[in-house]
Order: sequence, then structure tokens, then C-alpha cells
Amino acid sequence: MTRIAIIGGGISGLAAAFALEEHRRAGVDVDYVLYEASARLGGVLRTEYIDGCVVEAGPDSFITEKPWAADLCRALGLGDQLIGSNDADRKTYILTKGHLVVMPDGLMFMVPTKILPTGLSPLLSWKAKLRMTQELFHPPRAVDHDESVAAFVERHYGAEMVDRLADPLLSGVYGGEAASLSVRAVLPRFAEMERTHGSLGRAMLAARKKTSAGPRRPAPPLFTSLKNGMQHLAETVVSRLTPTALLTNAPVQALQREAGSWVVSAGMQSDEFDSVIIALPAPAAAQVLRIVSPELSAELAAIKYSSSITVALGYDRNVRQSLPPGFGFLVPRSEGKKLLAATFVHNKFPHRAPEDRALLRCFFAGNSAEDVWPLSDDRIIGIVRNELQQILGLRADPLFARVYKWKSAMAQYGVGHLERLDRMERLRQQLPGLALAGNAYHGIGVPDCVRSGRDAAEQLVET
Repeated sequence: MTRIAIIGGGISGLAAAFALEEHRRAGVDVDYVLYEASARLGGVLRTEYIDGCVVEAGPDSFITEKPWAADLCRALGLGDQLIGSNDADRKTYILTKGHLVVMPDGLMFMVPTKILPTGLSPLLSWKAKLRMTQELFHPPRAVDHDESVAAFVERHYGAEMVDRLADPLLSGVYGGEAASLSVRAVLPRFAEMERTHGSLGRAMLAARKKTSAGPRRPAPPLFTSLKNGMQHLAETVVSRLTPTALLTNAPVQALQREAGSWVVSAGMQSDEFDSVIIALPAPAAAQVLRIVSPELSAELAAIKYSSSITVALGYDRNVRQSLPPGFGFLVPRSEGKKLLAATFVHNKFPHRAPEDRALLRCFFAGNSAEDVWPLSDDRIIGIVRNELQQILGLRADPLFARVYKWKSAMAQYGVGHLERLDRMERLRQQLPGLALAGNAYHGIGVPDCVRSGRDAAEQLVET
């Protein structure tokens, strides 16, 4: 029998365990033990039910385009629980000189595919709009080195586009700054568009033309979630696993190679395995591997993480009626606020709040999260309410407020990230029976984590 240890009980580790469980039930002679340092499984997938509202402490959804999380839901029998975002009502605002300005129609991330709405929008200056027009004439260019998203966008569209769109959009996803994130790791399609077309605008228009030439299909929703919240996914995975194989409150202190086996030490117990999946954040993975491979440990330790804070606020019918339509707003750093974003959850998804409730989800990350981290929950809620009053004119007292803190939870794909992954893969191959999973490598979203866990399990079962 092949014995596999899984270190880490977030969604990456749970996805790995579920893949191994499916193999076991199909007759493959494999067994597993999952080690989780905390008292609960599921990592950042955490949902609370407050005053009739479904409140997400961690991620509220996943991108529909990436299929792996939805595929896992269907494999678990949760297909009928999947819900899509209300894209008919989708509007996103950008705080611009103290006022909320709607992102113009046809803007794909920051690339205009419809010239007129962007040209008429007050979001950007005429100088930035002129740069957008000039960008259409960029020649193809093969860049032989990685660069930051900010440098890439500024080269195409200018600094104003970085400040108004690229940086706020990436802050909402990565909790990081465009100036430090790798364009090849974070926006690989854009890097490829530059290589083949030169102009991102021309590449987008060509892709749009190609799509419109085929049969017309209704566009899928941009985001997908679960009717009863994201924690339902983790709980359902756990319910399908062997209970005795799941060890909580079991932090792994050391990992060693002995006579072709892996020895996992957790507390006073040590156990021997044929293979190991490390499904931890990169700094924690570095600690576990420091004895086995100092070189791989050093590469993992160099992957930076940022912290985030989510604040959920519930309001009554009057507030719901007073809020602008749409999904919420983003705040450029140049606006001088602590908040980076706020979501009008009751608009974004069905089944999240009763008709007489408004549910807001406010977000700090990176430096803004570090600035308010030491403060009490009441002080943090006070900052949120003050800034919501400035931005939305919202003065009402919330019916409830919750603060959720996630320390070093979001991996930052810095410039040179893909080259680091290549070095790490060469080092990993020197350690037979080791696989890595999690948000530190090829994507930070829930679908990417699910895929990484499943692929790690498949890799070890096949060897």
C-alpha cells in the first residue's frame, strides 16, 4: 500500500485528499493522513449566518472561467447549489477625486474594447484617452525579461491607467500592488498579446471578432459561489473523507527523509510515508522543508505574502434602497483612503441577504491592512464607517458588523516568479515522492488551489 501524508487542511489539501479518496474507492491501494495545525479544516473558506445573511469571512466566490472548483462541487453532488453572479446588474465604480465613477462598458480589465464609452467616461483624463488611442498602433514586441504589471501597463497606457485601474483591480484580487507583481505570472495573456499583436487593444478586438463569428451562446456569469456559502464546499469535502485520516490541532514540526521514506513529526508522534503533499503557504512550507532541502526552503521563503482584513456590515431596507446599483467600488491608493474596495453583496449574488437587508463587504489588504491590523475591531469598524460616509454618504448605524483578519494569506507573485518556480521544480525533482500544492505557485484563487491539490495527488499516485 502507498501511504501519502498531506500537510495542510485548507482547500488545496482537502482537494488532494478527495482525489486520493476517489482513487482508494476505485480500488487503488493508497492511504492518506492529513495534518492540519488549527482546530478546523477549510482554511480561509469560512461562512457565518447572521441576521438572515450569508456572510463570507474569506473568499466570497470564484471565477467561473476556471472550471476546477465548480467541477469539484459537481463531483461532490453540489452542482444544484452553484449560483452565478447577477451580471445583468454588474457595475463597478472607481473612486475618482472623491466621487464614484462607473467603469465604462467594454473595458476588459483595463483594455478598451468599445472606444465610445471609454472616450466619454469621466474616469480618465483626455491625456490618458489619447494614450489609449495611440496604444492601438503599438508594434508586436517580444520582451525577453519579466517586469512589473505597473511597468507593463504604464508602457502601454501611461501612469494614470496604473493608478485608476490596474492597481485597484489587482488590489482586489491579490491584495498587492501593481508595482511589485509580475506581469508574466499575473497577466500572462496580456504578455502574450503584446508578443503577437503589440497593441493590447488590437488583440482584444481581434479576440472579440473571432468569438462573435462563432455560434452565439449566452455568456456565463463572471463569478460563481455556493448558495449556502463557500464553507459548504470545504465541509462537503470533509464529509467524504475517512474521518480517522484527518488530524486537526496537529502542526507538523519536521519532515525528514530516511531510507527512501518520508518521516513526518507532529507533536510527540512520528509516522512514515511513501510520499508527501505539502499544501501550506510558502513560508510555512519553507519551515517544514528546511532540513530536507535548504535550497528549496530558501526559494519558498522568498515568496512574499500579504495580509487582508474583511469587514462585513449589515443594514436595513432604507440603506439598501439608498445605495447605488451594481457590485461595489474600488479605491485607488491616490485617493488617500484605508479601504481598497467594498462589495454590495446583496446585489452581487442571490441568496445572500433578505430583501429588506443590505450586506456590505469591505476590504483592506497589503499596507492598508498592516496599518489597521493592531487596532481593535471597534476601531477598524469605525474607520470603515467613516470612509463609507465620505464615499457613499452612508451615516446609518449597521445592524451588525464583523471583522475577519487573515494574516499573510495572499501570495504575491513578484517579478521573476515564474523563473523561481522553474528553479523550485528542479529542486523538487531531486526529492522523490514530494509534491507541492497551494496558492503560492500557479494561481491564488479557489479554482487554482483545487487544481493544485488534485494535480499533486495525481502526480504521486502515478509515480
